Amino acid sequence: MTNKGIVIVGGGQGGFQTAVSLRAEGYQDSITIIGDEAELPYQRPPLSKGLLSGKQEARHAMLRPAPFYATQRVELITGQRAAGIDRVGRAVTLASGQGIGYDSLVLATGARNRLLPIEGATLDGVCYLRTVAEALEIKQRIDLAQSIVVIGGGFIGLEVAAAAKAAGKSVTVIEAAPRLMGRVVAPVVSEYFLQTHAQQGVSVQLNVGVAGLRGSSGKVDAVLLKDGSVIPADLVVVGIGVVPNAELAQSAGLAIGNGIVVDEYLRTDDPSIFAIGDCAEYPNPFAQARVRLESVQNAVDQALSVAKSITGHSVPYEATPWFWTDQFDIKMQMTGLAHGFDTVVTRGEPEARKFSVFYYKGGELRSIDSINRPAEHLTARKIIGARTSISPEQAADESYDLKSAVAKN
Repeated sequence: MTNKGIVIVGGGQGGFQTAVSLRAEGYQDSITIIGDEAELPYQRPPLSKGLLSGKQEARHAMLRPAPFYATQRVELITGQRAAGIDRVGRAVTLASGQGIGYDSLVLATGARNRLLPIEGATLDGVCYLRTVAEALEIKQRIDLAQSIVVIGGGFIGLEVAAAAKAAGKSVTVIEAAPRLMGRVVAPVVSEYFLQTHAQQGVSVQLNVGVAGLRGSSGKVDAVLLKDGSVIPADLVVVGIGVVPNAELAQSAGLAIGNGIVVDEYLRTDDPSIFAIGDCAEYPNPFAQARVRLESVQNAVDQALSVAKSITGHSVPYEATPWFWTDQFDIKMQMTGLAHGFDTVVTRGEPEARKFSVFYYKGGELRSIDSINRPAEHLTARKIIGARTSISPEQAADESYDLKSAVAKN
């Protein structure tokens, strides 16, 4: 029987890394990447960071130039959508009608922006940030805008707000929850970022929802809040989360939860199909639960794991999660998962603009956030990865050498 090779649906970081890792593991048969965007595979983190701030150009986000794929014998199909999966015949059908056979299929379909379900959401000047095209549009609109409203106080929203404020614009952040980034950080971290944005001149409104968007001649000109307030805006950027792209898997009869359901080896309930990255729900040992993570680290490490499984070296996926955000002159780096934490310990003083936060659940250290402490973050990743036990008292004591806890393992 002729080998069909590997088909990867998704031309983002996870799809790219899967192909590269397969070659690194010695895989010799054909590899095909199918991406629905016209661009070559690129990194997404720079879109809300360096690109919006003007420190990077779009080309800097590109993972590799076009000749790389030919050199690696990777067929790259861009601007094409995968429309169906024939699990019996092991083939992916494109929207164009073309069929591509596979021995193993990797779904790295990512996620898409959650849309704002209110009146006026389709007005000109209402933008979302997920793709390089959207980032370039927002950058251009920021340059021309005067009053910018960001809906959503998570990572993306706050990074956009920081870039817009650095460009000298009037910026307001609207967050329906009682604090910023409340889903992922402790109150002390939320408060720190609230104060930082306020000091930079960003107006942050918490605990208030958006009732609608008002427009003039088809273009947005104001945001209407549920408390009756009206905020002028000639640009609105929405960052209220994402939805996993699981429809392709669902239509093929694969199990779906909060994403495409996979086991500890990242296999779906079809042993020839894997799912990785933002679209995959997997059993995470750090959360001690099934989760779906939206991070570059997760996509890259899961791609490495799948490449090993396909080439006969299966190991459970247990990589240590880590994340980061850049806002103004602040870099927060996070490791582990704080799900359900019940105790928080601060190491250092937030007033000094350099501190770390340790999260515990039932006396067990679950995660660590480091603000402007990059060296401590590297140690934190080793601590969390090794499941090292550090007491809250040790964590709070800056005279205690965190590296000594790693050395014990």
